[in-house]
This record gives sequence, structure tokens and C-alpha cells, in this order.
Amino acid sequence: MSNWSIEEAERVYGVSQWGGGYFQVGENGNVHITPVPENPSIRIDFNSVIEDIRKEGVQFPVVVRFHDILRSQVAGLNKAFRKSIAEAEYKGEYQGVYPVKVNQMREVVEEIVDAGKPYNYGLEAGSKAELLTVLAMNTNEESLTILNGYKDDEVMRLALLGRKLGRRVVVVVEKYTELLLLVKVAKELDIDPIIGVRSKMTVKGRGKWESSGGERAKFGLTITEIINAARYLEEQGMAHCLKLLHFHIGSQLTDIRAVKEAVTEGARIYADLHKMGFELDYVDVGGGLGIDYDGSNSTNESSRNYSMQEYVADVVYGMKEMCDLEGVPHPHLVSESGRAITAHHSCVITEIVGEIKSNAATMDTSAKEGEHFFLKNIRELADTFDEQENMHEVYNDASQYKEQALDAFKLRVIPLEELAKIETLYWQIMGRLQTWYRNEEYVPEELQELDYSLSSQYLCNFSVFQSAADTWAIDQLLPVVPLTRMNEEPTVNCSLVDITCDSDGKIDQFTIGREITDVLPMHPLKQGEPYYVGLFLTGAYQDVMGDMHNLFGRLNEVHIYSYDDDPEDFYIEEVVKGSSVEDVLNVMQYNPRAMASDVKRLIDKHVWDGKLKPREGVRWTDFYEKCLNGYTYLKQSK
Repeated sequence: MSNWSIEEAERVYGVSQWGGGYFQVGENGNVHITPVPENPSIRIDFNSVIEDIRKEGVQFPVVVRFHDILRSQVAGLNKAFRKSIAEAEYKGEYQGVYPVKVNQMREVVEEIVDAGKPYNYGLEAGSKAELLTVLAMNTNEESLTILNGYKDDEVMRLALLGRKLGRRVVVVVEKYTELLLLVKVAKELDIDPIIGVRSKMTVKGRGKWESSGGERAKFGLTITEIINAARYLEEQGMAHCLKLLHFHIGSQLTDIRAVKEAVTEGARIYADLHKMGFELDYVDVGGGLGIDYDGSNSTNESSRNYSMQEYVADVVYGMKEMCDLEGVPHPHLVSESGRAITAHHSCVITEIVGEIKSNAATMDTSAKEGEHFFLKNIRELADTFDEQENMHEVYNDASQYKEQALDAFKLRVIPLEELAKIETLYWQIMGRLQTWYRNEEYVPEELQELDYSLSSQYLCNFSVFQSAADTWAIDQLLPVVPLTRMNEEPTVNCSLVDITCDSDGKIDQFTIGREITDVLPMHPLKQGEPYYVGLFLTGAYQDVMGDMHNLFGRLNEVHIYSYDDDPEDFYIEEVVKGSSVEDVLNVMQYNPRAMASDVKRLIDKHVWDGKLKPREGVRWTDFYEKCLNGYTYLKQSK
């Protein structure tokens, strides 16, 4: 790369493409945040956020939440629906719900509920625990509470408790037998439920979750079952309780055509049910509003080929067109767009704590008497490199010499020191080949892998399994960006590895422009200068899907609010402590207090036996207990 600029940094890291209007590369080379797009004068330098975190004594890695972004996304979705509804002269209203499974953190749900009050924006639950949470959190009687997922007797009774408290709790029937149970419990308690039915759609989504639709979908009723359910409610004198039709064709929909097709099919089902005498009030189009993780604005699995406003317009106009054709009222619209609401507001910040490089170590490769001809051959190849005409042949010869040397070492033909010299010369040749081919139009297939094999691995103080589970589990692309120094040319090609003891703990899929690569250009590490990288768009699912792999546990969290009167345009509103070692041990049913007592007893015995001095024994006891109370991640030396 030459003539490095901020524009070139944008091309490589694509911050403005995936940033959703919230993240940009500043002229000083740092990531900047505009948390309230309507007020661009508020602009936060991420380096200032890092400095404040350090001043607060918060240990990295950390989750940083920008609550203004969360609020902005809630408002943005609701305003988009209101705009399209007004333009289309649509007769129904929009009453969205946030599916708490996407991020159940209390602070997140509280913020969404508060930001959604002016729009009567509700909540969706998919389990008993989530329903208990939603009943306590969603206190707006005008908003909806949608209950999805499989249900038992207790869940039905909790939903009816919500009705008793004046809440608009909609029980969505996922399988026919749930309807029988709901009717039984409702009659027993003498409470009219609000009932929805979920349809198994013939339309399938596009992307990783396209199996959510179709005949083999896990949830939902067939058309026959929907009609039978409606007739059963009619027989039970409860036809008036059937108020909602729900469908969902998958999360992270990549292609807007799937949305159009689903709305057409869903609207047709709604219209015919209405003509049959079942006057539903709502159509819930489910989730699926995607996020452009890779910034390509395409149908890639980690992208989408539409905007939020386009998605909303297709839902509104598609429903209106079908209803007008069929001569039925426009239903109120519901969506469950959790990913689009939460993804941008949260990111993981970690420090690079080291560099791993296969060709980093070197040694003296000068000739010695009696050395093996394998070593002589590869040294001669290295010495005559600039005179060679066929660089592909150089690669083949060097690779052959290295393989032959390894076989010879196993057969005790050459000693370890000569093998190390051959290895050193081999990597020197590979590095020179990489430099030579950078200016060539054609690169042989074998040599195309040199960028990866010669790349560094930057060791990050975090766990992929805890903080970026989808990158490991489903190959989800998450934007990875250095938070500073983007006004400097990044000269180190690298992948990221975490501090777990698992070889899968790595991130080696990135996007540059519209291409997926296995290395990302980063800056060389400087002695004594911290280098921080951010994993962005982690607010959806990643916050809550982490496991206890290696007992690392939850990260420290820092909650950021914008404040125009502050010199830095923000303040840290709250710091939430991450997991201590004691916390994660308790989860795994250890007894940290008993462990501390056991270790103290061993130390005391060594003191008694004269193997440790008393003061030294006290220091070791205190150190062990301090570690039990400390953060699970690496602590960097000051």
C-alpha cells in the first residue's frame, strides 16, 4: 500500500460501510463515534473513551455500550414505520416488540423500554424466564407483549396473569396442542386470552437461518392446522380471542426479495382468515431485519442488500396492496427486529498482548565444515536469490529442501542445529518471495498462501468463545478494527488469536472492500505503547451467548452516554464488574472459601516444617486469595 490516507483506511477497514452512521475514521486516525446521528456535533474519540476507562482503573478486556446508539435505533425503526405508514396512507399502526433473547441484559432491556415509550414499543419473550422478566419490565399497558416459543401450564398461567394485570399479552400458538392447553387454562381462570397463531411459511429466508421457514420449520402451524385452530376457538366460543397472525422466515435476512415474498404470503393468509369471519387485528412479520456486518451491501451471509427504510416500506406497501386487493382492513403491524436494534450499540475492546510469528526466530546460518548438503543447497539458493529467473522454481526447490531436511532429521541423518539453520533460511527465502510477488500481476496458486503463512498472529486478551461466539460457531463475520493509528499505514498482516487453550480460539476471516480475506492489515506493535482493537456489532446475541470455556466468564462493562457540555462529549455512567475467579468457580460448583482454606493449610504446614518463612507464608496466602477475588483475564503490567 502506498500514499496512505484516511480514505485508504476506510477502504481497508470499511468503518463507514458497516458503521450505520455511528462509526467513522477521524482525521486523527482514531475511530470516532456519532451516537446521535441527528446531532453530528456530538462526536466521541474512541481513544478518549479508552483513556477514561484506564483512569477509572477498569481492566481490559471490556464491553463498551453506547446507550445513545441503542435509543437511536429504537427511535429509527419506529420513525421509519411511521414515515412509510403516512406515505402509503396505511390505515393500521405499527406496534413493534423487542425480542429479549437477542440481548437479555437488564440495562439493555431497560433502555429499550424507556426509549420505546413514545411509540408503545413492547417486548417479546420466548421462554418462561424471559416471560417473568418481561412481565416485570414491560409496564406500558398500551404496548404489546408477544409470547413465542413452546409453552407449558405455568407459562400459560403467567401469560394470563399478565392479562389480569391489564397487559396486552399475546400468546402465539406454535403447535396445535398448545391451543388446547391455553383454552383449558383460560376457562379455568375465566380470563380471555389474546391469541396469535404462527404460520409455517412456504417462503424461505435467505442466509444462515433460512431453515426457519418451510415445511420442516421447527415452529408454527400448517395452513390446515391454522384453520382447525380457528374453528376450534369458534366452537369454544372464543373466536373473538384470535387476534394475531405471526410468521418468521429467519434471522439476518440477506435478500429483500425474501421479505417481499413473505409479506405477500402472510398478507394472503390474513385476508382469507378475515373473510372466514376471524377479524384479526395484528400481523406480526417476525424478525429478520439484517445488519451489514461486512459493509458490502450485498446478499453475502454477513450482509444485506437493503436499508432499514426499504425493509419497512416493503412490509407496509406489501401488506397494503394485498389487503386492498382482497377488500379487508389494514391490520396493525408488528415486527421483532432485535438484531437491528442492538447490534451497533455494543463492542468488545481488547488489548493486543503479544505477537506470534512462525518465522520470527533466526540464528547464524554461516557455513561450517562437514555440514550436510541439504543445508548447503538451501544456503546457495538464498545467496543466489537475486540472480534467479524463475521464482516459482525457487519456491519449489526451497520447499523440497525443507521437507527433505525434516525427513533426514527424523532418520538421525542431520542434527537439530542444522535443521534450525535450514528452517531459518527457508523462511528468509519465503519472505523475499512474498516481497517479489507483490508487484507481479500473476501469482502461482501455491504462492498465494504466502501472505497467510508469513502473517503474524496477534494475541488478544479475550476469549472468542465468550465474546464472539458466532465467529467460532457459525463463521459470522464481525468487524475488527484498530481503534487508533489508522492515519498510519498498517504493515503487519495478521489474524487474531485469543488467550484460551483451544486452537479454535481465533478470528481469521475479515473483509477488505467486498472480499473476504484470512489476514487483516494491522500496525506493528510498539514497545511500551498499548495497542487496542475493537470487535464491533457485538450487541446482538454475542453479549449473552458466551460460555464458561477456560472459566474466563463475563467481561467488565462500561456504559457510555453522550453529553454535549462535556469537553469529550461523553461520560461513563456506570461500570459493571465482570466475572471474578470466585464467581466462575461457584458456577462450576467449587467452593472458593474451602479452596482458600485448603491452600492456607498446606502453606501453614510448609511454614511449620521450616520450608517457608512465616512472612513468606502470609504473602503467598494473601496472593492466592487476591487471585480468587480478581478478574479472570490477563492483567497487563503497568
